Amino acid sequence: MNFPIDLSPILIKKAQELGVEAFDIEEKFITGGGSGGQKINKTASCVQLKHLPSGTLVKCQKHREQSKNRLSAYKMLILKIEEKIKGKESEKAKKIFKLKKQKAKRSKRAKEKILADKAHRSEIKETRKDLV
Repeated sequence: MNFPIDLSPILIKKAQELGVEAFDIEEKFITGGGSGGQKINKTASCVQLKHLPSGTLVKCQKHREQSKNRLSAYKMLILKIEEKIKGKESEKAKKIFKLKKQKAKRSKRAKEKILADKAHRSEIKETRKDLV
C-alpha cells in the first residue's frame, strides 16, 4: 500500500486493518474559503479526499501549505473511516467515553463537596439558635 505521502507507521497499520487502499482515494486540490484575505481564495492549498468505497469525504484547510493539509487530510480520512467501521470500538469513541466518565466523577465529587459545605453551614446556624 503506497500512499502518495509519508504517513506514520501507526496510520499505515490502521489503514491496512481497515482495508483502505491508496487507489481507492480520490484527491482534489481546491481553493480555500473563509478568512485570510485574497491569498486563501487564489491558491489551491485546501485538500479534499474522498474514499470511493465508503463515500467518506474529508476537507482540510488547517495549514497554509498544501503538503501539510494533505497529510492532515489523510490522517482525518483514516480516522473517520475507522470511526464509521468500528463505531464504539474506535479510539476516538473510547477517548470520548473516558472523558465523559471522568467528568461524571468530577461532578459527583463536586456535589459531595457542596453537600458537605451545606452541612457545615447548617451546623453554624444551629449554634446561633442556642445562644439567643
